[in-house]
Amino acid sequence: MSTEEEFLRSAHPIEPAMRAQIMEALRDIETKHDVSVLFACESGSRGWGFASPDSDYDVRFIYVNRLPWYLTVMPHRDVIEVPISGDLDINGWDLRKALGLMRESNPTLLEWLRSPVVYRDDATAMPRFRELSEAVFSNARGWHHYSSMAKKNFREHLQADEVRYKKYLYVLRPLLAARWIRSQPGVPPMRFADLAQRTLDPVRDAALIDEINALLEVKMRAGEAATSPRWSGIHAFIESELAANAAEPVTPLPQAEQAGLDVFLYETVLRFEAKKSEEAAHG
Repeated sequence: MSTEEEFLRSAHPIEPAMRAQIMEALRDIETKHDVSVLFACESGSRGWGFASPDSDYDVRFIYVNRLPWYLTVMPHRDVIEVPISGDLDINGWDLRKALGLMRESNPTLLEWLRSPVVYRDDATAMPRFRELSEAVFSNARGWHHYSSMAKKNFREHLQADEVRYKKYLYVLRPLLAARWIRSQPGVPPMRFADLAQRTLDPVRDAALIDEINALLEVKMRAGEAATSPRWSGIHAFIESELAANAAEPVTPLPQAEQAGLDVFLYETVLRFEAKKSEEAAHG
């Protein structure tokens, strides 16, 4: 198996017309809310690499407000949500909120930063933002999140004789992310294909990989609500991995100091305030 695509199926379909619609929506958000979008990506199944033909476009973004927004006694709303329109679901977090979640090793935020589908990526802010996310990452919090998510999804969605294809992936993905965190430091990749390649052995786990690929092939052609009987090999792997997680939680590793988050917020807000002021002066 010479490539990731051969190891495990993966696709991130973004229609050109939808990409143009997303870019226009981001510009409209900036104008309407007087903010600057630092980063925007595809979350959900299109980012993980196993979207169905009828999957939504789950666009998530991080934005910075004008300086006065941060200098009030009473905090403002720190989320921008756009009403769902057709297949487009778009919302984002203010930079201060995002940094607060980074401080807690929020897995959702960390996945956004590693999405293979990026619509906006500020060349000055985002490399440092990603560095900080790795430096302050808590392997214990990340592992607990993913192992708990897998356990919950398995209990709630994989107990019937007929199950939705995507629910298997909603258990497999966090299980492999938890396995990644146990075996090496750092934030796990978002792409399901990357997780599988770096946590499964192509020889020892060959039968499991073949079954996951068969599941992916059907899932990526079927609708989101499509179901099938249990997949015996995948089911057995899940039960074994859940038992291993229950028997041995991950050992916490040291974390970096978090003062850099405050510095980054201060510098980024001032930089964009200066940029806005300059644009206004020449506009």
